[in-house]
Amino acid sequence: MPSYFSIFGSVNQLQFLSMIKIQKIGCSCEKPASNYTEYRSSELGIDHTNGRYAEVSIQQCKLCQRIWIHYLVEFEHYSKSGRWYKGIVSKKDRPNITPENAVAYLESLEWYVYGGSYFESTGTFGQGKLQVD
Repeated sequence: MPSYFSIFGSVNQLQFLSMIKIQKIGCSCEKPASNYTEYRSSELGIDHTNGRYAEVSIQQCKLCQRIWIHYLVEFEHYSKSGRWYKGIVSKKDRPNITPENAVAYLESLEWYVYGGSYFESTGTFGQGKLQVD
């Protein structure tokens, strides 16, 4: 299967060749309100784009072993500004994901899960542009 994206120039420039289709397999990690205890997590870094200082991490479901990119941003001087997004990434594409291109990757997915106080939601499905600024 061909890679769905490639990086040209700097690592901040991510070009997606097509919408990335993600098959749902019925695991609890796909449920919008899944619990953080269902994952192994490691920090990928901070996305400093536009001064948002978003925390980007890699999560792996303990049940199905799928890998997720988790993106969390909050503006401390605004109440109810916390929002998070998570989307599945293949093991092959995972090494190409950086904190700076995580938003572009998530926006390219057929679906992702998002929530937080900004949305007054514990989680729901979405697709398309992320509201991170």
